[in-house]
Amino acid sequence: MFTGLVEEMGIVKNLRYVDGSIVFTIHAKSTLHDLKVDHSIAVDGVCLTVIKRTKTTFDVQAVEETLKKTTLGNLVVGSAVNLERSLLPQSRLGGHFVLGHVDGIGRVTRIEPRESSWMFWFRVPPKFAKYLIPVGSVAVNGVSLTVAELKGNEFGVSIIPHTMEVTTFRFLKPNDTVNIEFDMIGKYVERLLVAYHKSRKNQVYR
Repeated sequence: MFTGLVEEMGIVKNLRYVDGSIVFTIHAKSTLHDLKVDHSIAVDGVCLTVIKRTKTTFDVQAVEETLKKTTLGNLVVGSAVNLERSLLPQSRLGGHFVLGHVDGIGRVTRIEPRESSWMFWFRVPPKFAKYLIPVGSVAVNGVSLTVAELKGNEFGVSIIPHTMEVTTFRFLKPNDTVNIEFDMIGKYVERLLVAYHKSRKNQVYR
């Protein structure tokens, strides 16, 4: 479980292909504190398990299913990534509940500079549009954000200077792809409603 409040940007120092998966070696600083093998860490919003740890780096492995659903396969040596350690029970929940289970890939459609911020627009596959609501929560590359504007399957989020400085948003350009995780509450509600209507339908035909 994460909050979507990025702790720092790490750098991919090395990657190697292992039987269809990729093992990433990531250089970090503050997120290394108390980080141990078997701990979970969000890398660009993807929950991964630490499999190796040194004084300045940690290794994580992205398997086929993860590579298929996320943008991790696009990373190269030197890529910057958003990092967040898993949530502690006593931590303040400043963002929203983020699982690190990416729903799909979105694409940057445009970036609008404003006087004191930037409006980033993203397009998601039409099947995911139902999970977006005005002023609802969404995680983009692991960053907890609020939907400021919504137009069909495109949504806009307002990025303040601090977020631009401490996350990989500063490197994003139109047509870049990003990891999207929608608010889990909406997905649970949908699942429960579908199950409820199925049970009601079965009762009618008995």
